[in-house]
Amino acid sequence: MSSVAESPDAGSGGFRAAVQKFGGNLAAMVMPNIGAFIAWGLITALFIPTGWIPNPDFEQLVGPMILTLLPILIGYTGGRLVHGQRGAVAAAVATMGLVVGAEIPMFLGAMLVGPLAAYVLKLFDRLVGGRIKSGFEMLVNNFSLGIIGGAMALLAYIVIGPIVENLTTWLGNGVEELVDARLLPIASVVIEPAKVLFLNNAINHGVLSPLGVTEAQEAGQSILFMLETNPGPGLGVLLAFWVAGPRAVRPTVPGAIIIQFLGGIHEIYFPYVLMKPQMILAAIAGGASGVLVFLITGAGLVATPSPGSIFAYLAVTPRGGYVGVLLGVVVAAGVSFATGVSILRMSKESTVEAEEPQPAARPATAAPQGA
Repeated sequence: MSSVAESPDAGSGGFRAAVQKFGGNLAAMVMPNIGAFIAWGLITALFIPTGWIPNPDFEQLVGPMILTLLPILIGYTGGRLVHGQRGAVAAAVATMGLVVGAEIPMFLGAMLVGPLAAYVLKLFDRLVGGRIKSGFEMLVNNFSLGIIGGAMALLAYIVIGPIVENLTTWLGNGVEELVDARLLPIASVVIEPAKVLFLNNAINHGVLSPLGVTEAQEAGQSILFMLETNPGPGLGVLLAFWVAGPRAVRPTVPGAIIIQFLGGIHEIYFPYVLMKPQMILAAIAGGASGVLVFLITGAGLVATPSPGSIFAYLAVTPRGGYVGVLLGVVVAAGVSFATGVSILRMSKESTVEAEEPQPAARPATAAPQGA
């Protein structure tokens, strides 16, 4: 007899474990910085020209925080996870090279270049460990960090930054083709993942808004203003985390809901999805359902709601169109909530199954005599 054969579920189990590990690594970079996201969300919701208390001086904080501070925090955290404080500093330097000149938030790039810079430094430290002459440790450590961090900053500026920007352009073109083909619900398959990668403004203001303005001039309203700005999917995702998410995360959800649904700052829920990448399916399902309801009811807006709060939605809804708009938001929230709760609960069960030790195989015993 041969040894115990490999379980047919081993491959799927390994893939599931890899997905969970990937999501855990993203969460470990993003979740410690949730407070910074909330601070940025509050400042944005309050002080931008369409915010609650417009203030041109305080508004100047919004751009530098989203373009520079938050990506560097994410890169710094990723580097610290890989190689402690030295890795964190190298990652921050490398991330700075990424964000310089960027017109979009480089969160995805920071998640790549931060840990990469720290890992390169870690390899160097292993290579020279125990070989540095006494008295030269500080000199070697400082110069190695500076040289590697600077080189990674140049690499990020030259290579990773353009890759992320090209990804933005590709996603925008994909959305535009779906809109031209009138496959609006399917557009959520591209829009929702793009939003989670913090490309929401590029998709909305770069593609959907110009097309919507043209349509609104002819018809008086446009559904295109609603494809990316619908607050329903994000609300459903956050409610799902409140009900079935990790216990350590649940206390942060109510504040995020206020900022997202009432304040219109959708970016606040993106880190929650990055923590559990499977939750993008909930956002897609909610977004597509909302768009379908908008199509069936003939709903549309007269302008882009900015920021994308429920109040801004109602403010740009044409007279007599409130039922369709509200119904689409509610359905989107309900579908994303139901899908998200199912995903989170299944994820918990899968994690428990993966962590449970498998019983050792017992040798076969002889059958009792006289059987």
